[in-house]
Amino acid sequence: MVSQQPRLQGRRIVAAFLYATMGVVSLVLGAIYLFRDSFMPYHAVALSKSWGELDSATQTLLKALMEVAAAGWLALGTLILLLVAFPIRRGERWARLAAPAAILLFYVPTLLATLSVLQQTPASPPWRFNVVACLCAVVGLLLDAPWRSHQTNFR
Repeated sequence: MVSQQPRLQGRRIVAAFLYATMGVVSLVLGAIYLFRDSFMPYHAVALSKSWGELDSATQTLLKALMEVAAAGWLALGTLILLLVAFPIRRGERWARLAAPAAILLFYVPTLLATLSVLQQTPASPPWRFNVVACLCAVVGLLLDAPWRSHQTNFR
């Protein structure tokens, strides 16, 4: 009988890679939103106004909302990378559940928000990436299958 351990370990590594990729992408998105001095191009289309056409109070509010979104991405990215680097690497079941849960808890509402903008404005927000993020979390969870009783690490 052939051992299932190498196959399970390979699946766990792929899952961790998917999570880590989402962590890095989240950090990049967080940095983009944090360091922009105006809103994104699709925001301008949604509002039918350029950044310069907005009054200063509206600019302040929108910039603050972008910074809050940035903080969410930065927090998620940091959390996911720490989970992958330490407890997931050790095979800890709680972390193998927490990583996809955290990704979904952030990206499902983000997907719904972008779909709302897509449906209610002329803008084309980047909703597809949110779908990819959700799929990566679900595929990673199904590949890893932390509900199984075997525990192996991939050090």
